[in-house]
Amino acid sequence: MLPLRRILLSAAILLGPYALACTSVIVSGQFTRDGKAVMFKHRDSRCQEVAVEYFEGGRIMGLVNADWRRAPVANVAPGTPEVWAGMNESGFAIMNTATYDLKDDDVPASEMDREGVVMYRALEVCGSLSDFEHFLDTLSRPMGVEANFGVIDNFGGAAYYEVNNHSWVKFDVNQDLKGYMVVTNFTRTGREEDRRGVDRYRKACQILSDTDVPTESWDHNFFINAISCSGAPIMRDITSCAVIFEGDTMWAALGKPDKVPCLPYRL
Repeated sequence: MLPLRRILLSAAILLGPYALACTSVIVSGQFTRDGKAVMFKHRDSRCQEVAVEYFEGGRIMGLVNADWRRAPVANVAPGTPEVWAGMNESGFAIMNTATYDLKDDDVPASEMDREGVVMYRALEVCGSLSDFEHFLDTLSRPMGVEANFGVIDNFGGAAYYEVNNHSWVKFDVNQDLKGYMVVTNFTRTGREEDRRGVDRYRKACQILSDTDVPTESWDHNFFINAISCSGAPIMRDITSCAVIFEGDTMWAALGKPDKVPCLPYRL
């Protein structure tokens, strides 16, 4: 029989690339009914208990792991806020998808997985994409992240940022001729051999390219029904929730999206 320590280590290795996996879409406001960008995240995570919480006296709302106060993902003190998607009173919204093809340094694992902390801090200080870019430029290095960050604001901004410990690259959704971008768990600038989520990326792209529903009608109901409930490989045992940002509302299906209602949250 294998020692328990080896069994746990093997499980961690096997689950690692899949434990923090997500499928996401940002739609440019140039292609929506009200002129505001829409942002969708279907979250796969080893943490299945999730919630929406309000912070800073109701100035910020965010998707959190239910046990974040006692068991943070990052190596930070218990009680340090981590959010995995959120919006602030300025209409600035942010989400992430994990990547495995960007890290190019020897920063130890104990200093990584800070995406939730970074997103909470961004919600505290940012009101626009330009604010977020300044924020990234001024974060201390190493940043402790390896991720795609999706960001929309109240000024028509919509973009993905590929970010590692030392640098970032922006992809402007408003410049995409389709009017939207799909992102899973790989990047455009990273190592092709380390890509994850390619099958989910291809399925989501196929669904969106084949649909008869115009982008003007791509709202929370559309994304839940068309993407989250589309079955494998997007819907998986480790799917924990789906969130959609529309205007001043964060819609959230907290649990398996095909089993729970999608409810609105507002500041």
